[in-house]
Amino acid sequence: MASLRAHFYDIAVRLAVKARLSGQSDIAAIRRAFDRDTFRPPPGVAFTPGELGGVPGEWAEGEDGPERRPTLLYIHGGGFIACSARLYRPVTGRFARAGFRVFAPDYRLAPEQPFPAAVEDCTAAWAALSGRGPATIAGDSAGGNLALATMIEARRLGLPRPAGAALFSPATDLIGRSPSLRTNARRDAMLRPEALARLVPTYLAGADPADPRASPIEADLSGLPPLLIHVGTREILRDDSLRLAEKARAAGVPVSLTVFPVVPHAWQLAESILPEAHRSLGEAATFLRATLGAAPEAEAAA
Repeated sequence: MASLRAHFYDIAVRLAVKARLSGQSDIAAIRRAFDRDTFRPPPGVAFTPGELGGVPGEWAEGEDGPERRPTLLYIHGGGFIACSARLYRPVTGRFARAGFRVFAPDYRLAPEQPFPAAVEDCTAAWAALSGRGPATIAGDSAGGNLALATMIEARRLGLPRPAGAALFSPATDLIGRSPSLRTNARRDAMLRPEALARLVPTYLAGADPADPRASPIEADLSGLPPLLIHVGTREILRDDSLRLAEKARAAGVPVSLTVFPVVPHAWQLAESILPEAHRSLGEAATFLRATLGAAPEAEAAA
C-alpha cells in the first residue's frame, strides 16, 4: 500500500513538473524544469569533486565509517540532456550513508554531445573504477539506460563486470515499443510520451535507436550481474523495466523486481520525505552490498 505522502508527492510533481514540460521543446527550458535543486542531501556526507577515466564528477562518502568502503558508480538521470551529479546528492548521499564510496560522473549531455558520448564517458569511468577492485553500478531513468549500456560495453571490451546493478525506472527501449507509453500516458505524474519522443532524436542525433548501447533491451543480456529493478506502476517507462526483467531472467540473470504503487518517476530523489524513496534506496544498498559479499553497515540516521 502506498503512503499518504506518496499520493501528495504524486500531485505535487504533476503540478510542478509535468505542467512545465507540456509541449516544451526548448532544451534550455527543459533543463530548467529538470535541474531544480529541490531536496537537500542527507547530513554526514562529504561531497568532493573528482575525476575517473578522464570524466569529471563528484565523490560522495560518509564522514564516519570504515576506511575501506564498497564502491558504487551512480549514473544520474535527466533524459540524456539535463541534470548533474550535484542535483543527485540526495541519492548518492543516501548510498554514502549506507556505507558506499560513490562516484557520480558528469557525463557529456546532448544535444551538444550526442550519443554515444555519454556511453563512452560512463564506460571510461567504469573502467577506471573497476580497475581498483570489485565495484557496483546503479542509475535511474536515462542513467539506468547508461548503466546497462556501460555493462554491455564493459563485456565487449573485456572489462570487469559489476558485482551487481541497481536500476531505477531505466529507459531500456528508445524505439518506443513498451505498451505503458500509451496506457500510462495520463497516469504518469512527470513524463509524457510525446516529450520522450522529442528527446530521443535529440540524444541519438541520427544514430540507430536499435543499437544496444541506445536501447539495451536489444542487447544479449547473458552474463550480466544480478539486477535490482525498481519502477512505479503509473510510469510510462514501467514496461521498459518489466520487459528488461523478463528478458534478463530468460538469459539466466538473477533479477529482483519491485513495482511500487503511486510513486512518480525518479521518486528516489525525495528520500528525505518519502517512505517509498527511503525504502527503495535502502533495499538497493542492501542488494548491492550482498552482491559484493560485504557486511551491512548501519546508517547513522536510518
